[in-house]
Amino acid sequence: MRARERDLAADMSVPFGERRLRSWNRLIDIVRFAAVNVPYYRDLFAGIGFDPELLVRDSRYLAEIPVLTKDIIRSQGDRMLRDDHADYRKHVSKTGGSTGPSMCVTYDQHAADSSSAVTRYARAQVGAGPAKSELHFAARFQDRIPIRARMREQIKCLANNRFNLTFASFSSDELNRLWQRINAIRPYLVHGHPSTLYQLALHVAARAGQNRAFRIFESSGEMLTQVQRDVIERVFKCKVINRYGLAEAGVLAYQVDPADDAMLFFDPVAWPEVVEVEFGGELPQLAESRTGELVVTPFANRMMPLIRYSTGDIATLREAPNGFYIQNMVGRVHDVVNIAGVPVPTHHVQDVLDRIGGIREFQIESDAHRPVFRIVPESDAAKDPIQHGLRQLWADSIGIEFIEAYALKLQGWRSKFHHLVKPPDAE
Repeated sequence: MRARERDLAADMSVPFGERRLRSWNRLIDIVRFAAVNVPYYRDLFAGIGFDPELLVRDSRYLAEIPVLTKDIIRSQGDRMLRDDHADYRKHVSKTGGSTGPSMCVTYDQHAADSSSAVTRYARAQVGAGPAKSELHFAARFQDRIPIRARMREQIKCLANNRFNLTFASFSSDELNRLWQRINAIRPYLVHGHPSTLYQLALHVAARAGQNRAFRIFESSGEMLTQVQRDVIERVFKCKVINRYGLAEAGVLAYQVDPADDAMLFFDPVAWPEVVEVEFGGELPQLAESRTGELVVTPFANRMMPLIRYSTGDIATLREAPNGFYIQNMVGRVHDVVNIAGVPVPTHHVQDVLDRIGGIREFQIESDAHRPVFRIVPESDAAKDPIQHGLRQLWADSIGIEFIEAYALKLQGWRSKFHHLVKPPDAE
């Protein structure tokens, strides 16, 4: 991992013109590899008559490759993996589902190490190197975690000078406990969803005023709004650093300058594009930029190459003299649902459902009475264990309904997926 971090640092130190050419050649290389070694791409390219060597002649040929979606990956299954995948160690990562139904992505060891190295490199750019302590917010589960898993996590925390702080809701007691622990640990960097730190900041401001218990808040997993940034910085007297990443590819962009909210895209790691989207209003525009759906091609993962992968996020991509920058992110906002009078973030619900297992996707219809969990089970999953797990957690405070994937509701100007939706009679 340290070797990968040094390689990335060396790549990023190269002038952008040369770095850009290197990145384009890496894209050509991964397309060539997929064309020969991955069943899905082999058949796709044969079907559309695409030759990877066209990319050497003109970059515009990249648009001839159809955009890859989550639906395609789910339907293709192991055909997305390289032919000899059985010979390699695999690491499986499940997407969060905030921009569409979740799915699993398989990494090889090289890609897994590279993803960790990118995170280490990014944090070092804002002074949060390996010697500085980190605190990560995580969901708290009621079931007992196996001892081997606990030991593995403890070793990782020791190796990375990291603390995990678990929570299950935004109740006053829970927020009090979180704030007490942060003050006791006093980490250099706190990592979590902006909605979590925003709720904590409002809680602290109402009771204790302002306090500097950490230097940097690293926001990830959701769109960071300007209101959230302003409140978190004011209450905690910290710098808010935004980052953009995917379970499918790791961290891809990072706010390396606290004074500039643009995120530098790590072009040695992936190739960025934006494609046009239908929209009934105005999208933000900047000079020398394009706004649309962000599409990426990661380079490191040859176990399961993702070529022109549709992220489901809207962004402005700007090409500056020193690199690609992402601004004006739209989407991936997690919501908060009220369960038995307790506000619970949907990303905690998502983590809990992952632990129960057998759940492909979920939505929550929430009104003034009680929320209804609309569950899409995996095709081979039994419904009784899922229902039992949910009842153990929230008893009769929630309704449970099992549905097919087509019954999931899409909302907003782009028909985006959200975990929290209005019931039919409230629309």
